[in-house]
Formats: sequence, structure tokens, C-alpha cells
Amino acid sequence: MNTSIIHLQDIHKSYFMGKQAIPVLKGISLDIAKNEYVALMGPSGSGKSTLMNILGCLDSPTSGTYVLNGHDVSQMPDDDLAEVRNKEIGFVFQQFNLLPRLTAAENVALPLVYAGITKKRRTEMAMEVLEKVSLTERSHHKPNELSGGQCQRVAIARALVNNPSIILADEPTGNLDTKTSIEIMEIFNAIQAAGNTVILVTHEEDIANYAHRIVRLRDGVIESDKTTARVYQPA
Repeated sequence: MNTSIIHLQDIHKSYFMGKQAIPVLKGISLDIAKNEYVALMGPSGSGKSTLMNILGCLDSPTSGTYVLNGHDVSQMPDDDLAEVRNKEIGFVFQQFNLLPRLTAAENVALPLVYAGITKKRRTEMAMEVLEKVSLTERSHHKPNELSGGQCQRVAIARALVNNPSIILADEPTGNLDTKTSIEIMEIFNAIQAAGNTVILVTHEEDIANYAHRIVRLRDGVIESDKTTARVYQPA
């Protein structure tokens, strides 16, 4: 029986320029178990961003099977895919992607608007996750009143608010200084320790080493897949 939260079988992805197919992923098979902490690495053009888009249900494979938390999402129509994405996946991006006119709490609550949750409950849930990232006292501040690290904490809280199966983080420390990067990675450690599955896309070795497993891509295939020596110790 397959206990993976993510099961990829022979995933191919090609993009078309006119009639010419440009293969980007060339047969990726990968299993990620619940509560794993995995880093995806690879040079530019290796296919890691394309793989992340497929894992995040932002794109569909050209061929192959993707089973996410028991559901085959490989060939789902866009509307169904959007629903799965909103329910199962929390995204954290390098650019934070916060709405400038909304407060931290309002930004965090945004995914709940689409889920049809009442305003009072949305606010309660937003405050609960802001507390997890130590930002309760900044909940009424707008993004331009927050530091880069605080903005990324808001983005992490927003990713957590729906209680998703997977947190998918794309270069989450790319815009941050070293000290702030370490603080943000400690938050991901705590998220994983609390039971979430975390997938991190990065090109930085020191950031990847926070994960418990590193999958390296090159030219659209998996070059290596190794567990790291690191065992999480709470700070």
C-alpha cells in the first residue's frame, strides 16, 4: 500500500514552441511521505521550477501520474485543480506576494475568503497562525510597515491558515539577509516538527541542508536523492 502523500510516476512535461516540443521533465518518479522535509535542488534549466509547479497543482504534466494525498490530479480540469490547490497546498514565495493595502491579518485570512468562512472566524484563524510565527503584535500593520523577514512570516502564516497537507516554499529566503534567513528556516523546522510536510525549492546548499532529504535535478531527470545527516533539534 502506498502511504506517500505525493506519488509521482514517470512524469514528463514538454512545452511547445509552434509545433516543436521542448521537453523539460523527462520521466520523474518520486515519492514523498507525510511529514517529510524535502529540498528540491538543481541548476537553472534543470526543471525544478516546472516540477514545483506540477507538485503545487499550478500546472499539469504532459504524461505520467501524480497522486496527491490519495487523489490522482495528473489530468484534472483546471477548476478541480484550483480546488485541490486551495485545500491541500500552502505556498510560500520568494517575493512574499502580499497585497499592499491589506493588513498582515487580512493577508493571512485571504485563502479563507475563497473557502467561504465567516469574517469573524477568518480573523480568529488568522490570529492563531500569526501567533505561530510570532507576529501577533504586528497583525494590523501593512506590508510596507514590516521588514522583509516579517513579510515572509506573514506569507508563511497565510500558507498555514488552511491547514494544508503540504507547505511548498520556493526560494523562501532569496530576498533575506543571513540572520533573517536562519529565523525563517527555524519556522519551517517547527512547522515540519508539528506534523506538516515541507517541500523547499532552493539553489542554496546551506538552506537545503535544513531539509532531511535533498532531491537534485539535472536536465529534467533526478540526478540524486539522498537523506541528510541533519536531525532537527528545537532551538
